[in-house]
Amino acid sequence: MHGEASASSGDPLVDATAVSRTYTRDRRSLASILPWREAPPRPTVRALQSVSLSISRGEVVGVAGPSGSGKSTLLEIVAGLRLPDAGSVVVDGISLADLSPRERARHRLRRVGFVFQDFRLLESYSAQTNVAIPLVELGVARRDRRERARSLLSDVGLGDRTDHRPGALSGGERQRVAIARALVTEPAIVVADEPTGELDVESGRRVRAILREVAADRAVVIASHDRETLADCDRVVRLRDGRRVDDAEQPPAGPEGEPAPARTSAETGDSGGA
Repeated sequence: MHGEASASSGDPLVDATAVSRTYTRDRRSLASILPWREAPPRPTVRALQSVSLSISRGEVVGVAGPSGSGKSTLLEIVAGLRLPDAGSVVVDGISLADLSPRERARHRLRRVGFVFQDFRLLESYSAQTNVAIPLVELGVARRDRRERARSLLSDVGLGDRTDHRPGALSGGERQRVAIARALVTEPAIVVADEPTGELDVESGRRVRAILREVAADRAVVIASHDRETLADCDRVVRLRDGRRVDDAEQPPAGPEGEPAPARTSAETGDSGGA
């Protein structure tokens, strides 16, 4: 299915257009205890309001904003975990709205790699087995799973840790296992939610370098509060109250190789549209 309509080199690999998402917040009220009381309307939260985002192959895009600004919701929509209430999402030439729930699950398994702040590794299994789990879902033969997992762990500098369980690894090593798992199906995009949030400075630097390297032939989108992580991105999309407030292109590196502060669209004169 995923190979039927693949994006050409000139098209965005990810194209989210005017996506909006509203949630209804559950709230306990007197009506739930006293049945003769009228239940008040449940409050709604507008998580995203007409946000557009395009990402090309080979590009790393950061998503920044305060807590509750819509960062995680935007990543979930781009990844196909949720559908927007309005707008459209096309990934690698495929409109996610045209897929059935089962097809979207298959799309996520094959075409999207996930990296989370809390790693989400299975503690009772080795690093190699954790990396290979998506291939089990795809029905890949055991020998091929093992070879692919070992190769990716070697690529992220953990060739001597393949048989270690997560509890025997440092936080930085666990996140590299998670990145290897994200890459095992050779996805079109990698979605990373606060990938350096729990890491020390050196581990965070190494994870950022790996994410930059894997973007060579895919799109990478990173939600983060970390300034250094955002400084390593090609562009930074900023959200506030569910709206996109700017899209600042990353300026040239400053003295001693440190990136200069990203300029906003107001400073560059760019309208910031996707």
